[in-house]
Amino acid sequence: MSRHQRTYWIIVAALGVLALAWSIPTIWMTSLSLQPNALLARTTSNTAWGLIPIPFTWDNFIRLFSLGLTPRWFLNSFIVAVGMTALVLFLSTTAGYAFARIPFKGKRIVYPLVLAGLMVPEQVVFIPLYTMFADWGLLNTHIGLIIPRLAVPLGVFLMTQFFLGIPRELEEAAELDGAGRFTIFTRIMLPLSLPAITTLAILTFLYAWNDFLWPLVSAQRQEMFTITVGLASIQENFAMTEGLGRLMASGVIASVPVVALFIVFQRFVVRGIALGTAK
Repeated sequence: MSRHQRTYWIIVAALGVLALAWSIPTIWMTSLSLQPNALLARTTSNTAWGLIPIPFTWDNFIRLFSLGLTPRWFLNSFIVAVGMTALVLFLSTTAGYAFARIPFKGKRIVYPLVLAGLMVPEQVVFIPLYTMFADWGLLNTHIGLIIPRLAVPLGVFLMTQFFLGIPRELEEAAELDGAGRFTIFTRIMLPLSLPAITTLAILTFLYAWNDFLWPLVSAQRQEMFTITVGLASIQENFAMTEGLGRLMASGVIASVPVVALFIVFQRFVVRGIALGTAK
């Protein structure tokens, strides 16, 4: 084995150990969610440091879903996450293309102002947002949960930088063939920017699914809770929970969709980040 190969396998082994250490809390949480509450009331480390669910039971998940509003909370989170992702992609790609390719008056002023939004903490605007949406009658609605999260300066910046990295010769060749601005954007720029779009879509979906503070503020009716707020509402504090297993089951249910999404599309995320870094 050459020195280069030994170095490669040492790095792989080190990363494997780190990945295992990082995943142990998640594995432990899943294991606890599959064990009876009566057993967990006595100990959380009965077998193999608690990582193997013995005895095994689905009772915690069954009881959690027996709560009437849990499916509704899942549906609310899905609607909000998908709606926010679609609208953020539309706004970020069109704005990014405009900043990267279309000359217009004030672009050197508007673009820095958009990026300045990265420096504004979201909590600063909660009171005016709440007041505005209350006046519009949009509290406790899906629209009220989605619209305040559509201003994503990071998405505009990501797409602008990606479009700037695409050779202008492609657009010039399309213009010589008679293609208009809309055709160039939809038939050339968007397909070439698929890695960046996929990365932005996944990050936006994860952010929307995990969002807690704005849904907590804007949704007062239980039927409009998202999954994060809904599960928190039935586990107000550890002393009031109906068992450690139920608490862990809540964490597993809330995390499964985003974990599955990342596993399926992780190659697009890595590719998009790598290309963005290279540019």
